Amino acid sequence: MKYNKKIILKNGMECYLRNATQSDGQLVLDNFNLTHTETDYLLTYPNENNYDAARESQFLKEKADSENEIEIIAVVDGGVTGTAGIEAVGMKYKVRHRAELGISVLKAFWGLGIGRALMTSCIECAKAAGYSQLELKVVAENARALSMYEKAGFVEYGRNPKGFNSRMTGFQEVVYMRLEL
Repeated sequence: MKYNKKIILKNGMECYLRNATQSDGQLVLDNFNLTHTETDYLLTYPNENNYDAARESQFLKEKADSENEIEIIAVVDGGVTGTAGIEAVGMKYKVRHRAELGISVLKAFWGLGIGRALMTSCIECAKAAGYSQLELKVVAENARALSMYEKAGFVEYGRNPKGFNSRMTGFQEVVYMRLEL
């Protein structure tokens, strides 16, 4: 899938949202490792990432060539400040109407509208790809993310009280949300 859009952040800076390409591999990998260090709300820790720049580049090429999946990056002043993507739940008939959404933003850029813009872009792409349901998981303590998703129309459909086992805080409750497209 292809995507390209310019937005103005709450601080007046320009931000470019576009699909990541093969040449973005190292920048996206660096962003992943930093965002996953800055918060305990994401699924993995940086030392659990088994991608190197070459594997990340290949992953991004596959997403750029896909008709129904995408990885979008937010670029401010030439640097990747956030990433988001949609991924098919599966290709079997019974689940191919569903996609999963994931978002991460560098802590220095929280509160500027990048997360909301990435989410909106992914919703647009999911609709264009023909999905009828977009799903996500969010840590219950992540009130800012929960609020953003609820304002976009996502609804909770379940909780797992021991969904994540944090190295820092122990078990974290995970909220399952979905949006009908």
